[in-house]
Amino acid sequence: MGLLAFLKTQFVVHLLVGFVFVVSGLIINSVQLCTLVLWPVNKQLYRRLNCRLAYSLWSREYRPRTAGRGPAHELVMLLEWWSGTECTLFTDQATVERFGKEHVVIILNHNFEIDFLCGWTMCERFGVLGSSKVLAKRELLYVPLIGWTWYFLEIVFCKRRWEEDRDTVIEGLRRLADYPEYMWFLLYCEGTRFTEKKHRVSMEVAAAKGLPALKHHLLPRTKGFTTAVQCLRGTVAAVYDVTLNFRGNKNPSLLGILYGKKYEADMCVRRFPLEEIPLDEKEAAQWLHKLYQEKDALQETYNQKGVFPGEQFKPARRPWTLLNFLFWATLLLSPLFSFVLGVFASGSPLLILAFLGFVGAASFGVRRLIGVTEIEKGSSYGNQEFKKKE
Repeated sequence: MGLLAFLKTQFVVHLLVGFVFVVSGLIINSVQLCTLVLWPVNKQLYRRLNCRLAYSLWSREYRPRTAGRGPAHELVMLLEWWSGTECTLFTDQATVERFGKEHVVIILNHNFEIDFLCGWTMCERFGVLGSSKVLAKRELLYVPLIGWTWYFLEIVFCKRRWEEDRDTVIEGLRRLADYPEYMWFLLYCEGTRFTEKKHRVSMEVAAAKGLPALKHHLLPRTKGFTTAVQCLRGTVAAVYDVTLNFRGNKNPSLLGILYGKKYEADMCVRRFPLEEIPLDEKEAAQWLHKLYQEKDALQETYNQKGVFPGEQFKPARRPWTLLNFLFWATLLLSPLFSFVLGVFASGSPLLILAFLGFVGAASFGVRRLIGVTEIEKGSSYGNQEFKKKE
């Protein structure tokens, strides 16, 4: 094992990475708070500034699951430069040439712990990471750093109860109609991460509704999709359907990334112009169900052949995420090391014990932040909601 590989496995290194994220995030949130004075004066300037501030955080972030709950950390940079994970696109040249040059809705399957991370890595490589949007559950608004940053970015929050969410979601989506930066709006139409238990309940609901069974996905929830498409018509040019899988039948984890493990992600991307999606809500819902049947077939093909159909493209990683992290690490770790040396040089048992207690609490916090993204700790939302629909 080389020195770098050894360092990647050391928890103290993970703590230092977490320290850089938390402190830099608090600084960025403070600057974002100051930008609020621009909103009534120049809304578009406010938005452009916050896109760039958010990029500085997201490119190193421990990010929460968008449609679910729980944070993950410092991973766009870690995925690309720390673990060296490769992301290959299966699509066509015409679609690739449009990436980062139009407003779009992204539909991504929700099967893996790091599916969101692969999506955000593609946002970074095509220059839309800072302006990317999600439909997030409202509890995340109150998560320090993550939720606060999302508030400044005008992220659309919901309680996942449509009767209560309808007006809030519609208002939030319509507010994005004049967004000045190209945005990718991510939807997990399945509503929660795939597990065997949720899949079984989901397929019982599908059978009761006379819908075809899906082998690799949960039954998609159509309200969020049809509302987003309806509200963003005239702004969004297309829907990108993204189907993700990993080579070698791997099931990657955030801890694996943190320990420097390399994965190979394959993403099949299909572009559908918004004009092809029906205006009628019921017809648009049927279109989404048909799309998921096609996604299911793509996953089955991948499991059998090990590749998706289409040309292969490997977008080059950009240096900005690494340079951004190195800037913050240089700025913040030097005073930290000086402080730690001062604590131990003081010779005060009370001060040293207090410092060690703080480190222990930080260790617990970092592990908990990572742990809540694990699939077995996923939300019970899918189980409960599917049962209600029955």
